[in-house]
Parts: sequence; C-alpha cells; structure tokens
Amino acid sequence: MNLNEIKQLIEIVNSSDLQETIIEEGSFKIILRRFSTGTAIQIQPAAAAPAVQPSLATSPAQPVVSSGTATGSASSAQPTETATGLIDICSPIVGTFYKSPSPDSPPFVSVNDTFGKGDVLCIIEAMKLMNEIEAEISGTIVEILVENGQPVEYDQPLFRIKP
Repeated sequence: MNLNEIKQLIEIVNSSDLQETIIEEGSFKIILRRFSTGTAIQIQPAAAAPAVQPSLATSPAQPVVSSGTATGSASSAQPTETATGLIDICSPIVGTFYKSPSPDSPPFVSVNDTFGKGDVLCIIEAMKLMNEIEAEISGTIVEILVENGQPVEYDQPLFRIKP
C-alpha cells in the first residue's frame, strides 16, 4: 500500500461516519480510528512483532504539506484529570515536542504561567508538519513533563496544570 492509497483511505474515513476501520493487505495491517483530535493511523506488520509501530495522526481539516517549514492547522490536546486534582494535557499525536516557535523565541508557556482556552501551549512536529497544540481549558502550568526537542508518543502527558 502506498502513501496515495493511505491518503485516500483517510479522506474516506473523514467523509464518513466510520469510527474504526481495519484493512489488511499482504504483510501490512492498517487501523484507522477516529478520535476527537482527528483520525489516527497505525501501520504494522500483520504478524505480531515487538517492533515499534509507526503512526500518523491528522485532523480532518489539516492539509498535507510537504515543505519543512509549514505550520499545520491547530490541534488540541485533551486534558485528563489526575488523582491530585491537577490535569494532565496529553499529546494528541506522535512527533517531536517544541516549547517555542523557533530556537531563538521565548517558550509559549512556562511553569506558573496562566493560559486561556485556545492558547497555543507548544508545537509538535510530525512528518515535517508543525502542529500547534491548543489548550482545551484555561489554567495554570504546574509542571512541564517533556524537554524541548524530545520525541513524544500519542497520549503522552506534556503538561500538568491546575484548572
């Protein structure tokens, strides 16, 4: 299965009411799942192997951009509550975490900063596309859980906040 066929599958899922689709072809198994932040794709060998499973996440309105400096449409991170009353804001996609828009720019947020719903908290680069991660709720940053330039996984906590 090539990239164009995968893009067509994403378009089909985005234009339908499907929540999950599993397609197996040869030694590949493709799972398309609809999440609140978009459609996620996992590609893995059909035989269960302990290898790392590459994944790609894209929101329905997000354009596919091939240049390395383009900024994609904003993604939002879904907050999850911890036992201490603090809320973790987790990564909606797999990629590389950046706390500022460029190396010489100040970070979007720091510890003890307050932010509002819709404010950009960070950027996650996925496949040369810069995705601005926006806050779903207002709050104060209590802890930043990842370092600048660090790879992050889907649903990995990025920030701990007090609402």
